[in-house]
Amino acid sequence: MSMRRWYGRVIALAASIVTALGLTAGAAAAAGHHTGQLPDGATWVADVPAAWNGTTILYSHGFGPLSAQDAPDDATRDALLARGYALVGSSYSGASWWALASAVDDQFGALAALERVTGHPRRTLGWGTSMGGLVSALEAETPRLDGVLSTCGLVAGALNLNAYQLHGEYALARLLAPEQDVKLVRFADAAEASASAAALTKLATDGQATPAGRARIALAAAFLNEAGWFTGPTPPAPTDYPGQEVQQQQELAQFVLGFVVSGRYQVELAAGGNSAATAGVDYRALLAGSSHARQVRALYRTAGLDLDADLAALTRDADIRPDPQAVRTLARTSMATGRLRVPTLDIHTTADQLVPVEQEDWYAGQVHRAGRGALLRQAYVGATGHCAFRPAESIAALQALESRVESGRWGDVAEPGRLNAAAVALGEDGRYVRFDPPRLTGGLSARG
Repeated sequence: MSMRRWYGRVIALAASIVTALGLTAGAAAAAGHHTGQLPDGATWVADVPAAWNGTTILYSHGFGPLSAQDAPDDATRDALLARGYALVGSSYSGASWWALASAVDDQFGALAALERVTGHPRRTLGWGTSMGGLVSALEAETPRLDGVLSTCGLVAGALNLNAYQLHGEYALARLLAPEQDVKLVRFADAAEASASAAALTKLATDGQATPAGRARIALAAAFLNEAGWFTGPTPPAPTDYPGQEVQQQQELAQFVLGFVVSGRYQVELAAGGNSAATAGVDYRALLAGSSHARQVRALYRTAGLDLDADLAALTRDADIRPDPQAVRTLARTSMATGRLRVPTLDIHTTADQLVPVEQEDWYAGQVHRAGRGALLRQAYVGATGHCAFRPAESIAALQALESRVESGRWGDVAEPGRLNAAAVALGEDGRYVRFDPPRLTGGLSARG
């Protein structure tokens, strides 16, 4: 070995020792629970273990009250702290729970606040849940993190979300109660949105009593990208179309409609209006592109209904148009471009009622069109539920991301077998499976 190479290695080793000592001292001084407030009013919270491993996780919480969180749940927080990770996250700020206009800046503000306490970490990883998965996807388009884990992420963004949800809500209202005037957009306040949510929920409940109602519920569920699996250890068989519709009706009536219609008000509040349209939509073409089209056709045949007539009526009577300023606002604040700057791993359950797994197909197309496909991997847990991951499944995904950051290549670390083995090593069975998500029905054309 040449003297120059030997000297270089000594310098590098010394630098690593100094860095490690600095991290150890910083962690010892900063260990514990920390809170603070950012200049825009957002709050932040952090937890630092005494034996900090030098990695900070910037956690982005999902849709809901603007309250600071630094982990998805208590069990995952405890597991991460026990493994030496420091955790930090902000509340976001603004008048709406859809706080995408401020979220990324608030998150980086929270990170900077923690770094003033701990010093600069060896590595910083983003981790987002649900709406926070979109926040993390936007963070991944900056060079400020080393990697991003998006879990059950709303990665197709607000314009897609508003569009396909409106198609399903419109189908329920128009086909199950054409004589009622159910308001679907431009809610004056939260109470008005809640009233519409209750009205649609009642339609989905009452409609289940007849074959015609069940067929039309299935059509609306197809437009909403609703999974045919809600409860039970396994999904209905692929051709058990009535069984799938029962599951879809339950998720719509018991969970989804009450959440998403009320949530639309919050998105409209942030956007300054309605971003979605029914006018000009060809609903026959929309159904033709759905993975649920066979189910819908089968249930319409059983009910003796004319599917083409219903689709023609939907197309003919559609008259909701978007507010251009709302479209521009959400395009600017709430849509991922796919231009990744850091390695990103997305995980999703195969049957997610609130953020359909089809969003991952749209997002992958966006990333590949941007020429950043080598930075993205997506993995799927064979389970039903929104964000219904076991803590070991989430931490296994985090470890896979860390391996990619350290080695510079993915290899097979995000493959189901490796992720399941990692989960078992962490004390729980993993449920990762090979899965190809269907195309997002009602999604916008992917843009590079």
